[in-house]
Amino acid sequence: MKTITVHAARDLRLEDHPEPECGPGEVQLRMEAGGICGSDLHYYNHGGFGTVRLREPMILGHEVAGRVTALGEGVEGLALGQLVAVSPSRPCNRCRFCQNGQHNHCLHMRFYGSAMPFPHIQGAFRESLVADATQCVPADGLSVSEAAMAEPLSVVLHAARQAGALMGKRVLVTGCGPIGLLAVAVAREAGAVEVVATDISNFTLGKAREMGGDTVVNAAETPDGLSGFTSDKGHFDVLFECSGVAVALADAIPAMRPGGTIVQLGLGGDMTLPVQTITAKELSLKGSFRFHQEFRLAVEMMQRKRLDVSPLVTHVMPMTEADAAFRLASDRGQAIKVQLDFS
Repeated sequence: MKTITVHAARDLRLEDHPEPECGPGEVQLRMEAGGICGSDLHYYNHGGFGTVRLREPMILGHEVAGRVTALGEGVEGLALGQLVAVSPSRPCNRCRFCQNGQHNHCLHMRFYGSAMPFPHIQGAFRESLVADATQCVPADGLSVSEAAMAEPLSVVLHAARQAGALMGKRVLVTGCGPIGLLAVAVAREAGAVEVVATDISNFTLGKAREMGGDTVVNAAETPDGLSGFTSDKGHFDVLFECSGVAVALADAIPAMRPGGTIVQLGLGGDMTLPVQTITAKELSLKGSFRFHQEFRLAVEMMQRKRLDVSPLVTHVMPMTEADAAFRLASDRGQAIKVQLDFS
């Protein structure tokens, strides 16, 4: 089978690997679609992010969907030829965090396409994949592209849990990549009375309006664009910080009302925080990392037409053009979510 494997920054290769076979409790899948994520781009463009670095070749990819080609012994509830969304989250279910319901903090997590542990966890950008049956969520009624969007949507649903109730709240989203745009859509669906989005690209800000944003601010063209929201100690109840850029967070804090909540999703390395202002405003700062139980909810929300993620899939390219696809996905001036076609 063919795989998309990164060896170093800007060294992406289409390689041949042995075809996997499924065992008891496992499912063999013919992969059909895979979305290029921000972490994939960090490996491709920089060889890693923060302290996480590539130390060996690694198959990329964790936003995937495919069709069932074989069922291992004991697998029920799935059928040959069925489209499934594949959760990349594979916790051990035994460590103290799993036992406490914090599966996303599993001490022995096997998350597709991750260089955090060594040896690295190989990813899912491949023609054939064997997965645990528990990872495979039936995606009946969805397109292949929609099914492959379950993973990023899960990330945002987990962040929304961190934020708490959004009904009637005023929400600010900084950074309008795929995660930020999904945050706009989720906040709107959850009942936010106002959603404002910031970015440095008019293309992505146009998508923010399409996904339900009331107001958009180009921070590059209007650096003080949030100043109108700072009077009377601030305007927003919740901030979803999706850029991972320190200046975006610093510029947003004056617009937060006292007692508001900041949910940090963006991973851009260490950030310097205006701690004195956070303290004086009694702001809550919460991290949001990955997801687990939200994956099935993400699929169901798409199936029930509660959220339409299709506007975010701007390009679909064959896996044979992976390098060009990664370069396109790095250009926020023309691409939101670039998906690879493995069929």
